[in-house]
Amino acid sequence: MNEQRALPRIGVLAIQGDYAAHADALAEVGATPTEVRKPDQLAGLHGLILPGGESTTILRFLDKHSFFQTLREFAANHPVFGTCAGAILLSREVRSPAQRSLGILDSVVERNAYGRQIDSTILTAETELPGGPLEMVFIRAPRIVETGPGVQVLARRSGFPALVRQNHIMAATFHPELSADRRVHKLFVEIVAQSALTAAASG
Repeated sequence: MNEQRALPRIGVLAIQGDYAAHADALAEVGATPTEVRKPDQLAGLHGLILPGGESTTILRFLDKHSFFQTLREFAANHPVFGTCAGAILLSREVRSPAQRSLGILDSVVERNAYGRQIDSTILTAETELPGGPLEMVFIRAPRIVETGPGVQVLARRSGFPALVRQNHIMAATFHPELSADRRVHKLFVEIVAQSALTAAASG
């Protein structure tokens, strides 16, 4: 097996958001990215990123293409990382206003909690990731207002979780793909690689 084939294959839901920047980040930290627009394109993937965008628009797309349940089933057995709108979709409860979600991550999230796009900002904050403070780019960001006991908080904004992990699921209320700091994507690739090794050993 050559080195390229040994890299974990991670899909990026290519509906909205800067999915190309996510793909670039994945390639930089040791994964093979692939754009995903149809349910059957999940086959053979080791993990998936749900980028930002408008969560209601993404939901409509998922419903139109019979993708919602397939995505939920994929996330039950594979690592998934949601950023901004992706974090909204993963949460068990969405507020302001209420909205259907995948219910995979034990968190409660408020949409557009920090205001309009003009209120977007770049912050640097302490993180549980090694390597010092983390740059976080917020664009019409949601806010995680509650997490369950199994959710690990890796970074915060004004006391609220901004980067979280629950087993093989990750979520960020910011856009790590828009930063030069690749530690967040690196962590997700490590989770995906470990998950793939475990699956191969048990299979």
